[in-house]
Amino acid sequence: MFTRLRDRNLWRLYAGTLLIGIAFGISVSLTPLHLKASGLSKVQIGWVATFFALGLVVCSLPVGAIVRRFSARATLVASVLGYALCVTAFPHRSTVLGTGLIRFLDGSFSVGLFVCCETIILSRSPREHKAFATSVYAMALSSGLVIGPLVAKPLLGHSSMSFAFLCSGVLALVAALYLAFALDPDTAELHEDDAIAVAAGSSPASEPEGSILWRIKTSCAATFTFGYFQSSVVVLLPIYMMEVKNVPESDTILMSAFFAGGMLLFSNLVGRIADRVGHLRVIRVLGTIGLVTISSFVFLDSFIAMCISFLIGGATLASISPVSLALQGVVTRPSEYSRANAYYNASYALGMLIGPPIASAVYQQVSGKAMILQFVAIYIAFVIFTVVFANDDPAARRRSRARDRDPAVARHDD
Repeated sequence: MFTRLRDRNLWRLYAGTLLIGIAFGISVSLTPLHLKASGLSKVQIGWVATFFALGLVVCSLPVGAIVRRFSARATLVASVLGYALCVTAFPHRSTVLGTGLIRFLDGSFSVGLFVCCETIILSRSPREHKAFATSVYAMALSSGLVIGPLVAKPLLGHSSMSFAFLCSGVLALVAALYLAFALDPDTAELHEDDAIAVAAGSSPASEPEGSILWRIKTSCAATFTFGYFQSSVVVLLPIYMMEVKNVPESDTILMSAFFAGGMLLFSNLVGRIADRVGHLRVIRVLGTIGLVTISSFVFLDSFIAMCISFLIGGATLASISPVSLALQGVVTRPSEYSRANAYYNASYALGMLIGPPIASAVYQQVSGKAMILQFVAIYIAFVIFTVVFANDDPAARRRSRARDRDPAVARHDD
């Protein structure tokens, strides 16, 4: 593992990500309970989640420019500090407007955090091990998301909701201070186009926006779909489990841990396979298994079976994220990583923005079963998208050229 990723900054970032993940895990597992206790309706809860996504959408693209201006390290530290303040203040707001404002700021700082982490990882990892590097990042984050809910349950049992969120904020503060002193300055290649342009006495030359978006469209589609799914199930599925499946409220806290646990157990293996056989090919398989897993949830009544379903869902759907990010890293120049990651996270945010209000409306107006089936439908559309644009992956283009040269390769590959 260490021979593949020799840059010590990567491992320092992973350590900081673990702390941030624990903070996220505490917050994410308790958010539905706080919102439900606040007396908000399902539609209002969906709109609160939308405020978070709106913060992501509004700030995604500006973050790319901020990173280029102030560095990924500085922007990362500021974003984690902002998140710490937001998560600490969250339980002290109970109205839709007040809660929505805090969630908007939470989303704004969170997208800064994600863009900076992804930019640092892609810039410091070798091309042949990008999926491996992003999968270790996913493992660090998902480890925190597993630990967080496990910590949140006893915290809530022996203290108050506000104290549990305060613990989340303190962990984020510790992570910010650690990253501020542990990380080295950005690599030169992140700003190489700017440096070359300045040396030549001209303005930095940037690739056209449309060109970048078209190159990374499959990665953006992957993260859009996951954002739509994740933001909806985080706040609505625990309610569905309590109301329809009769799962005790305290047990729903653990579901996000099982989902993150699946990602933790399998994302590294998935990353290694993706580096070897092609990123988009692996994404397609994971999406197919994941949508079948989602559909099975309609028929499950056993809590143990639901936990297993969440574990498989995390192993497949959540593991798509690091692989799609790695795909973006191999088709984009390092100097464009910050902009590409901004578009990538904007796509994620757009999915989060439209997912909760649609899913909550379907749940309230039709049924919980219909809500689950619409998640299946959007993943079916995504898998079809990956088939249509299979050649977006350089590995697929190499296989295609090999087949043209030697038909035997095609028979072996099939």
